[in-house]
Amino acid sequence: MASLVDAFPLLNAVRDAMFLSGTVGAVDHATPTMRRVELRGPRLRGLTWTPGQHVRVQVAGFRESVVRLRPRDTLRTYSIHRADPDTGTLELVMFDHGHLDTPATRWGADVSVGDEVFFTRPQGNLVIRHDAPYHLFAGEETASVPFAAMLRSLPAGTEAYGVLEGEPGAVPLPTAHPMTHVDRVGSAADSVVLAEALRALELPERPGVAYLAGEARTIQRLRRILTDERGWDRRQIVTKPFWTPGRTGME
Repeated sequence: MASLVDAFPLLNAVRDAMFLSGTVGAVDHATPTMRRVELRGPRLRGLTWTPGQHVRVQVAGFRESVVRLRPRDTLRTYSIHRADPDTGTLELVMFDHGHLDTPATRWGADVSVGDEVFFTRPQGNLVIRHDAPYHLFAGEETASVPFAAMLRSLPAGTEAYGVLEGEPGAVPLPTAHPMTHVDRVGSAADSVVLAEALRALELPERPGVAYLAGEARTIQRLRRILTDERGWDRRQIVTKPFWTPGRTGME
């Protein structure tokens, strides 16, 4: 059955102007709890992006979202893990929130090879500051995808430190620089475990640039540790809240 957009050529033209599109070329697991989706297509050739940025993916039809009285559920934010403008490929990695039932989790579970996917151009300010004396990363699974892309982009010999929280026994997403991994205790929201791991991290005496991403209240806690306990200036800290209990896609 044709979608509402397909039924009206003008809406189709507007969608094509506002969104990129790609065909799913591969779906597999980057880790046992993280699913990788590779998109391919001519509109991805020459695509400009900066490691750390995200796209907004259409995970539900407009009609479904209106019926649910949640039109914002039409789009979901996913960080870019890799992109190759020469081959026209873009790779997303998403954490498996198996206990949730939302348009985004259903899309992530059902998406398969051959599906057409619509998404915005890369956007976001969670990107490397190349003038930093060193780089500090802190977050949990939702932050590990942009962090992996950012760490991969650092020149050889760059100083980088970081801590990532995950479910006990979970396999972390590989990163180009070694990160400290800590097991979650309880909820990832307002995480004391991640805060204590940041406190324990051995860093150079002078501040660098910190990238804090993940749950909103945890980010606030981590930022206070850097500013109040380590004397960092807030301008040396880049924050990106991806979610907080009851709310996702906060960009």
